[in-house]
Amino acid sequence: MEDFLRSLSDKERQKISWVLTLVREHQFVPREYFKKLQCTDDIWEVRASFSGNAIRLLGFMDGGKLVLLTNGFLKKSQKTPAQEIALAEQRKKEYEKRRE
Repeated sequence: MEDFLRSLSDKERQKISWVLTLVREHQFVPREYFKKLQCTDDIWEVRASFSGNAIRLLGFMDGGKLVLLTNGFLKKSQKTPAQEIALAEQRKKEYEKRRE
């Protein structure tokens, strides 16, 4: 995740930071910025756009409050890439296994 964030421009990182603050501080966040992905193992998508780039961070909830971000990417098509969802689900399972 850190490598992905470092690959973004300063303005893109600022936009992501703004959206993450919105997600953290508001009980109801517009779907434009934060939504649960259907047909996944409870994977959520943080959504930001800047200069025509669709920036996406995937993650999951822990106890209904904590969002753990697993991976990020620049979205180039309508559908979220299956390999990105699979990576998020794999990292979620690894996290849950470590917590047991």
